[in-house]
Amino acid sequence: AIAGAAISWLKDNLGAIDTAQESEQLLRAIDDTEGVFFVPAFAGLFAPRWRSDARGCIVGITQGTTKAHIVRALFEAIAFQLNEIVAAMRKDMQIDSVPLLKVDGGMTKNSTFMQLNANLVQTTVEKPKNVEVTAMGAAFAAGLGVGFWDSLDELNNLNDHDTRWTPGVTQDFVEAKIRGWNDAVEKSLNWV
Repeated sequence: AIAGAAISWLKDNLGAIDTAQESEQLLRAIDDTEGVFFVPAFAGLFAPRWRSDARGCIVGITQGTTKAHIVRALFEAIAFQLNEIVAAMRKDMQIDSVPLLKVDGGMTKNSTFMQLNANLVQTTVEKPKNVEVTAMGAAFAAGLGVGFWDSLDELNNLNDHDTRWTPGVTQDFVEAKIRGWNDAVEKSLNWV
């Protein structure tokens, strides 16, 4: 919901994009934000930071900053937030890594964004053939309930993956980006 709200703000309030396809074109237009970070804390920061005093900010802009840099910075922000949630899960579960992250929903149509997630979370990201897994899950539960399927094992064969993205950057690159993200987040705090 937060990611969708941020994309809506980019489209409706800033007028930076008109369509989802345009956002992917802008993401592909540049390889890096060149130090621009976007913290989409429109109503505070949620899990795992839980900071209601945070407000949105764009930092690191220069005269050379373009619409593409800001769009890419927003999509990177979503990936940074995903990375923070995965890190919190790893800590709580006392595991070193998450070898596979299964994703679904409308944003999975943006292949460049999925690659950003694989890069910044440093794990393989997998999209199923059917990205509407909520509806599929309800159908599976109903089918199990009425005896259409006998076991969960039968369902495992029905949910095949469509695309996988693997990390394409070094850990050093990711750590430097995360330091920049953390600096930007610090600037978003204590506004309320």
